[in-house]
Amino acid sequence: MIVYSSTKQGFLNDVMSNDIHNEILYAFQEKLGHSTSINEIMSWQNSMPYMARILDDQDIPADAGVAIEYKIPQTSRRVDFILTGLNEQNKEAVVLIELKQWSTASMTGKDAVVETYVGHALREVNHPSYQAWSYAMLIEDYNQTVQEEEIEINPCAYLHNYTPDEVISDSSYAEYIDKAPLFLKPDALALRAFIKKFVKHGDNKNILYRIDNGRIRPSKNLADKLSSLLQGNQEFIMIDDQKIVFETAKKLATESTEKDKHVLIIEGGPGTGKTVVAINLLVQLTKKQLNTQYITRNSAPRLVYESKLAGTLKRSQISNLFSGSGSFHHVQNNVFDALIVDEAHRLNAKSGMFKHMGENQVKEIIEASKFSIFFVDENQKVTLHDIGTKDEIRRWAIGLGATVHEMELTSQFRCNGSDGYLSWLDNALQIRETANETLEGIDYDFRVMSSANELRDLIYEKNKINNKARMVAGYCWKWLSKKNPLMDDIIFPEQNFSAKWNLDTDGMLWIVKPDSVKEVGCIHTCQGLELDYVGVIIGLDFVIRNGEVVTDVTQRASSDKSVHGYKKLLMEDPENTMKTLDLIVKNTYRTLMTRGQKGCYVYFVDKETEEWFRARMIKFN
Repeated sequence: MIVYSSTKQGFLNDVMSNDIHNEILYAFQEKLGHSTSINEIMSWQNSMPYMARILDDQDIPADAGVAIEYKIPQTSRRVDFILTGLNEQNKEAVVLIELKQWSTASMTGKDAVVETYVGHALREVNHPSYQAWSYAMLIEDYNQTVQEEEIEINPCAYLHNYTPDEVISDSSYAEYIDKAPLFLKPDALALRAFIKKFVKHGDNKNILYRIDNGRIRPSKNLADKLSSLLQGNQEFIMIDDQKIVFETAKKLATESTEKDKHVLIIEGGPGTGKTVVAINLLVQLTKKQLNTQYITRNSAPRLVYESKLAGTLKRSQISNLFSGSGSFHHVQNNVFDALIVDEAHRLNAKSGMFKHMGENQVKEIIEASKFSIFFVDENQKVTLHDIGTKDEIRRWAIGLGATVHEMELTSQFRCNGSDGYLSWLDNALQIRETANETLEGIDYDFRVMSSANELRDLIYEKNKINNKARMVAGYCWKWLSKKNPLMDDIIFPEQNFSAKWNLDTDGMLWIVKPDSVKEVGCIHTCQGLELDYVGVIIGLDFVIRNGEVVTDVTQRASSDKSVHGYKKLLMEDPENTMKTLDLIVKNTYRTLMTRGQKGCYVYFVDKETEEWFRARMIKFN
């Protein structure tokens, strides 16, 4: 999605009128449905005159296309400035420019990472050339028009306030500067020459239009690319905070010792790249011959990854890469160089089927490794037994003498890269109040379905594309088919609808089995995994009454172990237990409704709740 688009001459006119920042802001509000920070508005006001001076050359055609704030498909990131046209051979070309107002930076010793003053503080950020190159690669990855029509993308970075020094142009960044040339304060003419090299003739925004309206290529699925990653291929380009977390974790892993243990806590919401970073770390640290394992409490992701690796690695090699969180209570201290804990919010205190083994999974993981990294989203805690909070991890790490580091992932990839959808969802589920009260302006396919049959038909249709659409539901129906395969579990007689929970024979592999689209999964078989489209059946454990969410765990099936023991807890501490149970129900549906990268379709058993959600999708004048 392009926020502001014009020709070169139109852009120059907007700058000359001293109103370019307001023109961009107006387009921003119209396209994205919300405003932005004063700092970003000021950056437009400060940087665009520099670009106007660069483009004010008669050899750069007046009808070349100009785009400002192009939102990269499938992400929440935006490109600062794009110029389009035809090169000397009349081939279509794009110049992508990452603009920075920096005046200083310092080196960090991490690949493609520098430190500079941004957001009112010194922070580690991507080198501008890496950022420009990674954005160009993402556009090529996701935009089918760019791929199929061979539109050439030429990235670069322009730091118009930066006086040359030995830091920003250091040879350690040469690999990325070669891919995306770096232009500093004295380099205005050099940047102009770079642009003129690729844009000789104008296109009157034609390329911009086709890119903006081009088909989005299917998102890469981590499970499908795992074998390729282990073979050394770079399947996922990490951007912004993902790259910072990745490089920080690599550095800590190589520096940690038995006497100098480190714990890294990474907080990130759905689709921020937690698992992509975790798996890439597993690959890279294993290549460095560090004894490393990837850990999850929920077995579904591990089993899916293991199934994808079958036939490419020996079973013993696969088992050495992946582990459950309950297998460290008998492990000696510091046996591992690094343990990578994904979905750490799902960790339990005790291990074993009967929760009677070990002392605390957080403690045991930290003790077992010189370096441990915990990826956490506390809004995805979905059972009474989940203890993996940042406070819990921090407490055990400090108690065991480890140095604690904390970081955050915010770059949104799932839900079509739409921060707006996630904010709207949190607001609608009444987890937290946000400014996104409707879905207007939000680029995500969310629909409320009138019946379970309508939901199923749509999921069937979407699944024909690439087997990446599934139905899921809140655990409000007993799993009768587990003992009697002839029985169905989720039944709506008035709709002539019936379906089974996922087959016991498929277990946690339900989400990748080709014929399982007719079955329904639950939180336990899909958490930590992703689909293109998800259809969610919301039961009577979540209803709206008089505009307020009312949760009721008594509507959960007796076979759902996520809330087992709640009656005893209610007697001991009714107020806090009710708050916890309320959050478990809300978090469950938040997690289910964020499994789809491209779309989420919802059927509400309760009609009042259905109507309430329909009303929250659009704005009434």
